[in-house]
Amino acid sequence: MKISKEKVEANRAALIATASRLFREKGIDGVGVAEISKSAGLTHGALYAHFPSKEALAAEALAWSLEKSNAKLYSNTVDGEPDLERFLSDYLSIDKRDAYADNCAMAASASEIGRQDLAVSSTFTEGYMVLVRAFERRVAANNPNVDALETAMGIVAAMVGGLSVARATAKARPEVSAQVLRGVRQMIDVALGKSA
Repeated sequence: MKISKEKVEANRAALIATASRLFREKGIDGVGVAEISKSAGLTHGALYAHFPSKEALAAEALAWSLEKSNAKLYSNTVDGEPDLERFLSDYLSIDKRDAYADNCAMAASASEIGRQDLAVSSTFTEGYMVLVRAFERRVAANNPNVDALETAMGIVAAMVGGLSVARATAKARPEVSAQVLRGVRQMIDVALGKSA
């Protein structure tokens, strides 16, 4: 039985969204194609009809997730630029720390990306650079005496790493986890030219 083009596209979208959620929740290496297929309501064969490999699916799922995150960044603006204060307050929050499956794909997967293939690494890098460019403009405007690009790269790395460390310490020492989030935010505020 032949399925419609719309159903094929819906199946592909379901696989990408499901994989994105599961990869953020369990890690790329922590979930198999059988679990992704089943969670998407499809067969193992259906997954391979859309993607030649798990790595190809991982690259697309990561791109989809990063696109959603970047759209959120640009959905709230101040004077035509992203509202970075609002974005940071949301990103470095206890709610985001505790919601693996629904939030930052970079923080959920950063430690794994180096073990993945070039396509996954490239997708991660592109998403990282979108965030860097948003912060670079702010740094350049507020701190003309620093290298804006390198400072912005440090800011985004601190965000992603800080959220990862906050997650890693939350169960054993929730107060340390909260301090990490506040400390990263304070450091970023200084780098953005705001007083500590």
